[in-house]
Amino acid sequence: MVGKSQIKYIRSLQLKKHRKATGLFVAEGVKLVNELLEEGYEPRFLYTTTPEVLPPNPPTFEVVKEADLIRMSGLKSPNKVLAVFPIPQTQVIQEEGWMLALDGVKDPGNLGTIIRLCDWFGFSQLICSEETVDCYNPKVLQATMGSIARVKVVYVALPEFLSASGKPVFGAYMDGEDVQNTQWPEAGILVMGNEAHGISEEAGRHIGSKVSVPQFGKASAESLNVATATAILLHELRRDPSN
Repeated sequence: MVGKSQIKYIRSLQLKKHRKATGLFVAEGVKLVNELLEEGYEPRFLYTTTPEVLPPNPPTFEVVKEADLIRMSGLKSPNKVLAVFPIPQTQVIQEEGWMLALDGVKDPGNLGTIIRLCDWFGFSQLICSEETVDCYNPKVLQATMGSIARVKVVYVALPEFLSASGKPVFGAYMDGEDVQNTQWPEAGILVMGNEAHGISEEAGRHIGSKVSVPQFGKASAESLNVATATAILLHELRRDPSN
């Protein structure tokens, strides 16, 4: 049986301030936890109701009752495995090739989906403004479906980063050039903006080219979801033979 103090400690990690203070985050579910384990993440704590679902030769774990897992979990329906991992040290930004940057994306589901898209389209890192939602938010982690294990998320002061990068910077705008006509260079930065307000004025000062997804339906559809737009733009970028 897991003690009350341990349960309280683990549940506290649902909040960003406690994750920041402890340097730890909680991952739940067989797929998410196993992918983190397989990518070399070393858990501080690992609990399961069903040891058979863990990968071969797992690290030390504790078998718990379902009732204990429910008390530790932040999910409505806990899924057999819960682990506490150290948050990775700040990664050195790899500036080769193309980079994707997010400016103030707030919705956890959108960020999680975009992390999955990075994994799908071969972006091993994601640059985020300091205003973007925490990638270790439990809802973000669930939405990544394990891709957080392979995509390094780095938070920066985005305007300063764009200014210092030396790369051509493309931004997604409603009034940008039709992406189907865009000439993509071999390397650059693609910036996606906030769900409600788009790219901030501060970051926008460093954008050299505006791109957009053309609209074919009625104008009453105001805009695309940021994750959907990201998928389309990344597909178009990768469709270019040079990328």
